Amino acid sequence: MSVQSEIRRLTAPDILARKGGEPIVCLTSYHAHTARILDNHCDLILVGDSLGMVMHGLETTVPVTLEMMMLQGHAVMRGSKRALVVIDMPFGSYEASKEQAFMNAARVLKETGCGAVKLEGGARTAETIRFLCERGVPVMAHVGLTPQAINVLGSFRAQGREEADWGRIENDALAVAQAGAFSLVIEAVAEPLARKLTAAVAIPTIGIGASVACDGQILVLEDMLGLSPRVPKFVKRYTDLGPSIDQAVAEYAAEVRARTFPTAAHVYPMRAKKP
Repeated sequence: MSVQSEIRRLTAPDILARKGGEPIVCLTSYHAHTARILDNHCDLILVGDSLGMVMHGLETTVPVTLEMMMLQGHAVMRGSKRALVVIDMPFGSYEASKEQAFMNAARVLKETGCGAVKLEGGARTAETIRFLCERGVPVMAHVGLTPQAINVLGSFRAQGREEADWGRIENDALAVAQAGAFSLVIEAVAEPLARKLTAAVAIPTIGIGASVACDGQILVLEDMLGLSPRVPKFVKRYTDLGPSIDQAVAEYAAEVRARTFPTAAHVYPMRAKKP
């Protein structure tokens, strides 16, 4: 009788322990079926608020709601078994007060079963991060380009391209690390700054357009698969599924119109009547 070894899901402390060690592999997912595929390769799966653009065709992440995040979080948890699943806290769900942040984050953890949440912002969110961590909510922080602040930033431009701007981002990174975050996403910053931040904080840094200097990397899955119409300059497309899907749909449509599509009659032919 064979005994299958139980698959243990990675936790926030497991990711924290990878600081300076084996690079941490991360991708986004919003569906059970993609989560199932990613789970074979990724240490961490992020249910990102990028789902607003990827799944709903929104221009920014700002309109994304907590309910949208939780719905897709449920799906990713069902599809994965091993990777740590982190769910983004969307704009408006944690900024009003640390108490608001805790109530919403606790709901996300309790109802989806995920292992952590992610908050954007640096020094301004440090008090909230500390409040959550002290109450049992593991937090991944996010500095550099913070898409939820697009209406303030004005565009999705890289941050820290001028050394004069480094101080603010360094202060943000140190503040969230000291507040108790178990890891830190650094988005769209110059490589020298990403390298400096990675050396400065005692928690793993996860880069997205922030160079190989980070302790791990993350991309939006649809961006790297060639399914997104617009992608940041730093994204490498590992394949281009868009044209393949278009060709398959075109072939299907042509067969339906020509009445050559394999119907139930092909799969389940009528049985001959007994004499």
